[in-house]
Amino acid sequence: MKQKQVHIVTMGCQMNVYDSEQMLRHLASLNYRPTSRLDQADLILLNTCSIREKAEHKVYSFLGRLVRMKRLRPDIIIGVGGCVAQQEGYHLVERAPHIDIVFGTFALGRIASLVQQVEDQKKQIVDIDPRGMSEPLYVKEPVFKAERPTAFVTVMQGCDNFCTYCVVPYVRGRETSRKHEEILEEVRLLVENGIREVTLIGQNVNAYGQKKGHGCNFPALLERVNGIEGLRRIRFTTSHPKDMSDGLIDAFCRLDKLAPHIHLPVQSGSDRVLRRMKRGYVRDFYLKKVAKLRKVRPDVAITSDIIVGFPGEDTVDFEATVDLVRQVGFDNFFLFKYSDRPNTPAARFSNKVPEPVKRERFSTLLDIQGALTTKKNKALVGTTQEVLVEGPGKRSPDQLTGRTPCNRIVNFVDGMTRIGQIIPVRVVQAFSHSLLGHPVGKGHGRNPGENGGMSYAA
Repeated sequence: MKQKQVHIVTMGCQMNVYDSEQMLRHLASLNYRPTSRLDQADLILLNTCSIREKAEHKVYSFLGRLVRMKRLRPDIIIGVGGCVAQQEGYHLVERAPHIDIVFGTFALGRIASLVQQVEDQKKQIVDIDPRGMSEPLYVKEPVFKAERPTAFVTVMQGCDNFCTYCVVPYVRGRETSRKHEEILEEVRLLVENGIREVTLIGQNVNAYGQKKGHGCNFPALLERVNGIEGLRRIRFTTSHPKDMSDGLIDAFCRLDKLAPHIHLPVQSGSDRVLRRMKRGYVRDFYLKKVAKLRKVRPDVAITSDIIVGFPGEDTVDFEATVDLVRQVGFDNFFLFKYSDRPNTPAARFSNKVPEPVKRERFSTLLDIQGALTTKKNKALVGTTQEVLVEGPGKRSPDQLTGRTPCNRIVNFVDGMTRIGQIIPVRVVQAFSHSLLGHPVGKGHGRNPGENGGMSYAA
């Protein structure tokens, strides 16, 4: 069978990154191999995100760039998957008729069959049927050798919360958990292929096992993953505050591989706005969760998501959010200006906040958090951090880059270090989004795959 090339463009969240890797595994059965070159691809797949209006605009912008390529190479197959595909369906091919395949979030397991149909029958296909995928998909074979030491592993998908601004329940479906045996098997396989850090992902990982967890809740799953030999670090995202149990909080002091970092989206500091968002908690509840986390793990890094300009948000509401940001002292956050999303209740709310006001509030919060993050980074100057080396730096070919347990980016120069090692790095300079450091000691440890661990001289 002739070897063919596939180029996948992934937009959006970590779940999409994982889904794109699963697509590659499926397409291997048709002898497709990944290529970074768009112009060399026989198949181009766009894995999309619709959580924000801006992300949706990027989809159509990219599709517009492919019109000329399709005209010059009519045999190339173009597919659009993910949340925009699930949301828009047939409207996508009406707006971009050069698309060959539209496959929604529930059709991921059918991607090889859909491509085969287009190859054989030269027809346009739209598959947004929600049937046929009752659990998050995992394809065990083949495994492409890891080019990085980190990987995402989906543990559950979907969401039952129906926050008034969010499209996730409509495009990803209701909460469904994977069998813990399958998750553990996948993590072990990843470790055997060079992975040293896994991030367990889902739209609301805290809800893992609450509906159909096969006898295992999320803290219990973390404990079992923690016992896998050769794995060095565990992370997870995203957490919903209302489902964050004391057992999960205690895991941060019990499990040695669980990184001291949590992404805990608050969205707003105003109780009135939180109620309109249908978040299921109030400000004081969130602050108590933060206090508990810091009691069991004082060095824990806490990041968050915040939306400014939610319908009806007034000056008092916004000031409550500003106060919460200062009170918590986030290590960082993702900040978004509210935008209406299809089928959501908030899209029908009145009292929309004018765009100039949203921009001003966005800028204000960005400046406040920027100062907080820079201050926290500067406090690390002179300390020695354990850095998992992830690959070459972005700004200099001589630099390597990695992350601390608290998820801070550290860049450094060292010709002895290999990707996948954990080495001690002394921080010498701090910036707003990264740290600069120098490796400490000689040898910097051995390959972390040896004997399931690594030692170093500091």
